[in-house]
Amino acid sequence: MKRFILFITSFLFILIPFSLMAQEKEVTLEKVVVTATRVETPIEEIASSITSIPSEEIIKKQKASVLEVLRGIPGLDVVRTGGAGMSASIFIRGANSEHTLVMIDGVEVNDPISPGRSYDFAHLTVDNIERIEVLRGPQSTLYGSDAIGGVIHIITKKGEGKPKFFLSAEGGSYTTFRETAGVSGGNKWVNYSLGVSRFDTDGISAASKKNGNYERDGYESTSLSARLGFTPLENLNVDFMLRSINAKSELDTWVFGVGIADDPNYVQHSKQFFLKTQAELSLFDKFWHQRLGLAVNDHERNYKNKKDPQHPFDFERGNYKGQLLKLDWQHQFELHKTNKLIFGFEYEREEGKSKYYSESIWGPDQSLFPEKKANMKGYYLQDQFNLWDQFFGTVGIRIDDHSRFGTETTYRIAPAYLVRKTDTKLKGTFGTGFKAPSLYQLFAPATLWGPIGNKNLKPEKSKGWDFGIEQNFFKNRLVLGATYFKNDIEDLIQFDFTKGYINIAKAKTEGAELFVAAKPIEELTLRLNYTYTDTEDKRTDRDLLRRPKNKFGLDLDYSFLKKGNINLGVTYVGKRDDMDPSTFTRRVKLDGYTLVNLATSYELTKNFQIFGRVENLFDKEYEEVKGYGTPGISFFGGIKLSF
Repeated sequence: MKRFILFITSFLFILIPFSLMAQEKEVTLEKVVVTATRVETPIEEIASSITSIPSEEIIKKQKASVLEVLRGIPGLDVVRTGGAGMSASIFIRGANSEHTLVMIDGVEVNDPISPGRSYDFAHLTVDNIERIEVLRGPQSTLYGSDAIGGVIHIITKKGEGKPKFFLSAEGGSYTTFRETAGVSGGNKWVNYSLGVSRFDTDGISAASKKNGNYERDGYESTSLSARLGFTPLENLNVDFMLRSINAKSELDTWVFGVGIADDPNYVQHSKQFFLKTQAELSLFDKFWHQRLGLAVNDHERNYKNKKDPQHPFDFERGNYKGQLLKLDWQHQFELHKTNKLIFGFEYEREEGKSKYYSESIWGPDQSLFPEKKANMKGYYLQDQFNLWDQFFGTVGIRIDDHSRFGTETTYRIAPAYLVRKTDTKLKGTFGTGFKAPSLYQLFAPATLWGPIGNKNLKPEKSKGWDFGIEQNFFKNRLVLGATYFKNDIEDLIQFDFTKGYINIAKAKTEGAELFVAAKPIEELTLRLNYTYTDTEDKRTDRDLLRRPKNKFGLDLDYSFLKKGNINLGVTYVGKRDDMDPSTFTRRVKLDGYTLVNLATSYELTKNFQIFGRVENLFDKEYEEVKGYGTPGISFFGGIKLSF
């Protein structure tokens, strides 16, 4: 940790003279975000720790998946079990992966039939994305269950102007090919945007090659994202948002006493479908603004593992289906230019079912999870204020009524103060959160080995707070920020082999997030961030798994000749604990690692661009999850036509 603080301090002494020599023209950094307050708000007025990643940044880094875009964000830890298309999780500020609420245009996309109702980032592409907002800290007051750690919100493009088209194709290492296309446009009455992509790769072995695994596990996916909006009246908007994902992943298997090992015919098919329609109506000269939305979230996963010479006695198949329906009616009142009152009602119904069958040397095993349902009603109220254009904040409360465990109340306060004379921002938040038990945790049937589901489970609960400071220098050409956070979680749901799922655990996470953003010259942007996270399972006094104490990120972006761009990304992930996959009874320590990625692009003509990138530039060998493989140095290149 000390070496990173020393590095950042030294770098600032080098950077400040460059900023002083930079031209005096002010750099506009103000962005508008919606996730922190549910209404569009300038980011400088937000007390919450939030990161907004615009589409321009995603394009410059040449990332194909949302997972890869999020790797360098402070406070986030990314974990994937193998190469492209393998199961992927995100931990925010040390909380569990199922404590992250993921949304696309306000549609909750967490999988209702997964054991913890988490979201698997394995297949989510960057098609048609306008920006990604990452909100850290408990957010149940605005978003209900699943947001103990924070919220990741993907917002798609809203077309405008004359029709614009693009076609793109790239290829590279591991026999990888990716093709994308899109169109967008709009006028006073209608707007539209559409993005489609196809991804194919022979991949790497999902099981680590260090353990003698070399059979490649391929992956293919097709994604579509569309948005269509109408403005039939000056005060009325109607929008339709859709995203569809169809993917096939080749997997490896777990072998007792060995761990993760090659399996030549273990395959997963995944389908995801998200649809939302909403209407926004403004009345009484914009005094009353309301939004009514209806959304559906569909997940289906199919697994099949045939017998083969390496596994002559093993056969496995499974089918998992989950659906979430949600109605959201929000009202916003402009009580005064200094005050907004927001309240709303949400109703959601989730349902899921599964069936599983396997054969092994231990005999056949069959599990049937008949369709189960649960519903929840939520009522939220928030007051957002702006006093003297210096003191900003929100105060909110929410009541959720779950059909299985009853009522839960959460609250949150988030003030921020701007010292205009010194360009200093002081901010802090305090809030409570909860997570409802998943359908699987509530209703999973017992097996020969003992119980699993528990209808008497209580929700997990949390209290979290943070405090931070941000300082601007040289008319926004240099920005420094630091935030301390702490989160206490109780009644955590864990699996006990004799009792099934029970509320037994408590955990604590705390740490600090530091960042530096600089623009010493117009063509150069540099960002540094460092996150320290200390986690503790209060039952065992041990660190939580797969969460490093230290993480460091660097992003340097340089534009040249008004046609080209170079992006350098460096991520360091420190040591962390994991379980030995051969038996899952022994802890192991995973080594820290540093990844360096380099991307460049150049516009040969107004309509024709070439691009290329190198990932894992120094061919670092590392593990994100014990026993699973990771890609070595990889090269990719392609072309893009736009008209």
